Amino acid sequence: MSEDFDKPNLLQVIVSTLAGAFGVQSEKNRLRDFQHGSAKAYIVTGIIGTVVFVLTVYGVVRLVLSGVGK
Repeated sequence: MSEDFDKPNLLQVIVSTLAGAFGVQSEKNRLRDFQHGSAKAYIVTGIIGTVVFVLTVYGVVRLVLSGVGK
């Protein structure tokens, strides 16, 4: 099972990171990522995604709680 892959672009890195976070990464994309992807790109993308997620949850909680007492 030897497939030729190009180096993943930014969109492919983002999609692979999200798919990996949800546990739905395809075998083909996983092979591409491990054979031609840069670990640094996936780590940075994962950290940025985590920060965005936490800030989004924080913002939604503040928004909901700000309307509770009014």
